Amino acid sequence: MKKQLIWSALLATSLFACNAPQTNKKDDASATGSFTITEATYGVIGTDTVKAYTLTNPKGMKATILNYGGTVTQLHVPDKAGKLGDVILGFDSLSGYLQKNNPYFGCLVGRYANRINAGKFVLDGKTYQLALNDHGNTLHGGIKGFDKVIWSAQKLAGDSSLQLTYISKDGEEGYPGTLTVQVVYTLTANNELQIAYKATTDKTTPVNLTNHCYFNLSAGTDSTILNHSLTLNANAFTAVNDKLIPTGSIDAVKGSAMDFTSEKIIGKDIASVKGGFDHNWVLTKNNDSLTKAATLYHAASGRKMEVFTTEPGIQFYSGNFLDGTLIGKNKQKYVQHAALCLETQHFPDGPNQPKFPNTILKPGDTYRQLTIYKFSNQ
Repeated sequence: MKKQLIWSALLATSLFACNAPQTNKKDDASATGSFTITEATYGVIGTDTVKAYTLTNPKGMKATILNYGGTVTQLHVPDKAGKLGDVILGFDSLSGYLQKNNPYFGCLVGRYANRINAGKFVLDGKTYQLALNDHGNTLHGGIKGFDKVIWSAQKLAGDSSLQLTYISKDGEEGYPGTLTVQVVYTLTANNELQIAYKATTDKTTPVNLTNHCYFNLSAGTDSTILNHSLTLNANAFTAVNDKLIPTGSIDAVKGSAMDFTSEKIIGKDIASVKGGFDHNWVLTKNNDSLTKAATLYHAASGRKMEVFTTEPGIQFYSGNFLDGTLIGKNKQKYVQHAALCLETQHFPDGPNQPKFPNTILKPGDTYRQLTIYKFSNQ
């Protein structure tokens, strides 16, 4: 896989902060303090203890992450009045995340994010059959992807970073090779949640990692994201069939409902897209440098989120399959379009699409990805 040479330098500059004792703070952005990481027991799965790690920066912004699935359960960021609010969907307890209809709230996704047609691909002349979990296709790693495993967690000394490690064994969910994955979550002084990914393998294998947070910048005051505005730095998207599998065609967005090249209210054109938005946009870039991919804005709260990534694509999913049956935090019903995902990634079905960016990792090479969600007010 093509090496991302700037990743190490970017990570080195991003992983800074001092780790010092901190007293409890009120839930507002005017609080002052230092970087902290706290650890608490969240629940038990069999013989495994699920831990919750809460990262806090000096402005009071905080992110809570589980070692189960690398799941971000809370993300509190300030609005224009300085009040913190939780801007992601999720559950109040572990049982919520363990239910079968959990739609990947907040988790790490792999070994291959998004869909692989018929769960099949060919490598070095051999056909591999993956576990099928999405209408005859493979979605987000299979039946038990990286979102459903216990990761080894380590609080990194001297900064606001949590390192998660998982070893995916050869043959897991049908994928070849033992893949060693390391993900570092960092909360910066600039109200950024940075996610740095690294992976190595002992056999040639496809790799495509991402995070699956569902964002609603209103922090619960709006039931949907239809009045959020979105900008995507993309002039094209990968067309899909009725099962959301790429056809191989890369289509221009200009003049269509898929055009977010300038700021647009999400609800404006969503009705004209069958099923809603759930597509991979091809980012306007010609290398693996860190580039702004998207800007999400909620006018009432003033919250703005910018997404930067080294990846070539971003999946914008408008929460189409949410239907009000899931009861989330504070007993809130998550209705259709209650939140959206902006998943930085390589393209869906990459192993079967020779014209798409390469997703094959070979022994001796290292997969790297850096994505930053930066929060501010406007």
